Amino acid sequence: MSLADLQARLAHDLACLDHGKPDWARPRTHDEGHVFDVVIVGGGQSGLGAAFALMRERVSNLLVVDECAQGREGPWLSYARMVTLRTPKHITSIDLGLPSLTFRSWWEAQHGAAGWEALDKIPREDWMAYLRWYRRVLDIPVRNNTRLLQVEPLPEAGLHRLHLHDGSVLLARKVILATGIQGGGQWVVPKIVSDNLPSTLYAHTSGPLDYDAFAGKRIGILGGGASSFDNAQYALQRGVSEAHVFVRRAELPRVNPIRHMEQAGIIARFPALPDADKYALMASFFARNQPPTNDTFARAVAMPGFHLHLGAPWLAVAERDGKAIVTTPQGEHVFDFLAIATGLVTDPDLRPELASLAPGIARWRDRYTAPVEIAHPLLDAHPYLGAGFELQPRSADDAAALHGLFAFNYSALINLGLSAAALSGLKYALPRLAQAVANQLFVDDRAAVVRDFLAFDEEEFTGQWPLPQESAA
Repeated sequence: MSLADLQARLAHDLACLDHGKPDWARPRTHDEGHVFDVVIVGGGQSGLGAAFALMRERVSNLLVVDECAQGREGPWLSYARMVTLRTPKHITSIDLGLPSLTFRSWWEAQHGAAGWEALDKIPREDWMAYLRWYRRVLDIPVRNNTRLLQVEPLPEAGLHRLHLHDGSVLLARKVILATGIQGGGQWVVPKIVSDNLPSTLYAHTSGPLDYDAFAGKRIGILGGGASSFDNAQYALQRGVSEAHVFVRRAELPRVNPIRHMEQAGIIARFPALPDADKYALMASFFARNQPPTNDTFARAVAMPGFHLHLGAPWLAVAERDGKAIVTTPQGEHVFDFLAIATGLVTDPDLRPELASLAPGIARWRDRYTAPVEIAHPLLDAHPYLGAGFELQPRSADDAAALHGLFAFNYSALINLGLSAAALSGLKYALPRLAQAVANQLFVDDRAAVVRDFLAFDEEEFTGQWPLPQESAA
């Protein structure tokens, strides 16, 4: 089967499912221009999947916006520097149960069944190519090079005005923030680094970081998670002479809690748990950290110039003669540049597009008090969401402004688990999100729905009794 054959099969599958029928949502009008039923912010895998899930619900008056150029949405060609995805290749995600839309079908159409069997994990560049194909064959409307600056609620109209970087605006009844792992807060550089070094000597690994510029140089990498090793092997491939990874722990983590979550039904059923269980599981998840994959670790340690420092927290950081000086319990290290792989903080207060709304967004600390032994301010700052990823108000006075806003990103972690934060969870999260958004659209118009139903009198039945007499021959 060729890729063209696969696309024909997909078209037939969609036709068999009666995909593409007219929308049922009632159009809105506004003096400022077109009103979208849904605007999805973020054109990566979550945003594209959300768009298709809504289209399956017959909500097609939607638009996806993304700040990146076309084909570069998401992390895969920017700060994701692993060779392959960490997720097992057989995991399904944004296909919504359509075999012809899976990555496996796309891969086999180009490499055959034997090529699939030979594949270990999905190369990240190929995953990005699959996402481009997915967007194209489903005809998902995406506006690239478009950055959201501010969400302005218009409660009296039941709308949100979205202010964009170019001065234009969009109007939407519902807004889905499908902004990925960093979309609920921001990446963080420890103050020991940012307070003591000029910005020319360090960068977070999630941001612009040109390793080619450090060919022949020594770099230090802070962090013990999987991304540290991804960056080390990538940097050495780009010509860095030495890459030193520093880990606070005396031993690397060996257990990957995500694998258990996938097997034990936790990813699919996490939202059904009571708050106490949700918090306890996620407190443990945060404490464990995610180890590097075996292949990434083996690739990194086999490279000349790789160094691993365990039990080596950074005690001091300073600049000397244009170099970054790092002090650990083992002594002093001199580097040309530091790559910071210390993760992120989730907090609506950190999102500029939510600046005017953040004070009214409920957090976990507003709704649940964790036992002292597991309580953590980083968890408590997460937004407390509804069952369909809806932002919840702190008080009744905040409800109108937040109605119609959905956080389909990493900030959903405590309420809904890895469903929107990991590839393995999207198969469960997308139907939940799409149904919640569609239900809100429907219920918002309930008065008109009921009125029109009660007034409906279009005759369908045309039979007569007694049967009319046949005219005489």
